[in-house]
Amino acid sequence: MDKRIRACASLRGEITPPGDKSISHRAIILNSIAEGRARIDNLCPGADCQCTIACLQALGVGIKGPEPLGSPQAIEVLGVGRGGLREAPNTLDAGNSATTMRLLAGLLAAQPFLSIITGDDSLRSRPMERLIQPLRLMGAEIWGRQDDSLAPLAIRGGRLRGITYALPVPSAQLKSALLLAGLWAQGDTVLEESAPSRDHSERLLQAMGAKMEVDDGRIAIAPVSAPLMSLDLRIPGDISAAAYWLVAGAIHPDAQIKVTGCGINPTRTGIIDVLRAMGANLKVENQRMEGGEPVADLLLKSGDLIATKIDAQIIPRLIDEIPVIAVAASMARGTTVIEDAAELRVKETDRIRTTVDELSKLGIRVEELPEGMVIHGEGRLRGAEVDSHHDHRLAMALAVAALVAEGETVVRNAEAVDMSYPAFWQELEKLGQQ
Repeated sequence: MDKRIRACASLRGEITPPGDKSISHRAIILNSIAEGRARIDNLCPGADCQCTIACLQALGVGIKGPEPLGSPQAIEVLGVGRGGLREAPNTLDAGNSATTMRLLAGLLAAQPFLSIITGDDSLRSRPMERLIQPLRLMGAEIWGRQDDSLAPLAIRGGRLRGITYALPVPSAQLKSALLLAGLWAQGDTVLEESAPSRDHSERLLQAMGAKMEVDDGRIAIAPVSAPLMSLDLRIPGDISAAAYWLVAGAIHPDAQIKVTGCGINPTRTGIIDVLRAMGANLKVENQRMEGGEPVADLLLKSGDLIATKIDAQIIPRLIDEIPVIAVAASMARGTTVIEDAAELRVKETDRIRTTVDELSKLGIRVEELPEGMVIHGEGRLRGAEVDSHHDHRLAMALAVAALVAEGETVVRNAEAVDMSYPAFWQELEKLGQQ
């Protein structure tokens, strides 16, 4: 599918982003292994979370819903408790979702049956060795392609033992997978982080009764002696989805956008910190707690941006937002440098290379670095034909850039947004018509 976009005279409106994708995955998985019935409201409507639901249903979990892709989401999960999962009759398909594959691998490593989990071409090219190695240290039997580095993964679950393990990269997916495995291990599992990553798993596990200690980069989880307690919750709005509207408001010459009900977990708010460092006119209002997570409304008005530097200190808190941050940098005065972002090379695409290539087509002067990029802010973009490379985050970043480009921009493979934000194109059109 192609989308044709032209700059609009103004951007006005109020948007409630879809439910947070990271929290949605974790809420589904943890309630599936809890005891009791849980209702999850405002679930992320994207295809990735539907893959998690389908895999868990194949493993014997009763899940009612969700409604059709892109509609308001509410599901009911009937947890199977400890030991209630059953061997799937077929291969589990994680689609394009690395979160589904990695978290379920940690869960399945402790189950007394064989599981095979695969995904699409993109997912089968993403690194899995970082997951396989620590699970094997815990006693898991797990194999993959190319010397156990790529999916599909074959897992024969069994008895695990707790380990102390220093995470090689700040990865919430890896951390969460090992915490899930640790629920069934003999002895405590202790994980050490060199830099903080998303802590949604820790918050949910503690709320559901897991015995955990979290202190200054050290996370310890004890094996469960009783089933987790099911947890009703409403998923906060996804700040990664909100980032596109925040940048759109920051770079457009006549914009006023309000994003309501957005999660502001401090492990995720790098986009807010960077936009403020760039001088964006951004306010955080009506702060509150929902579902154990901090939530607020974000108000963004037009303003002048200046260049900044982004490095290892903040990268884990905004890794998914780098493509749209590069768009903001193209409209800022000065040169923005993004470093220490090598993890972008192994996302849905090589997001360093694809971001550089596609933004260059719009007339942006951007240079590729081994672990990042340099963006020269010249404040003038021209419409062009660009391609999402089937990457949802790149598709949305290119759409935001098109809002301030001269002439028409055509985004190829625009349907990629369905992975996380099926209503994105409708919301974009609505903002330009206010």
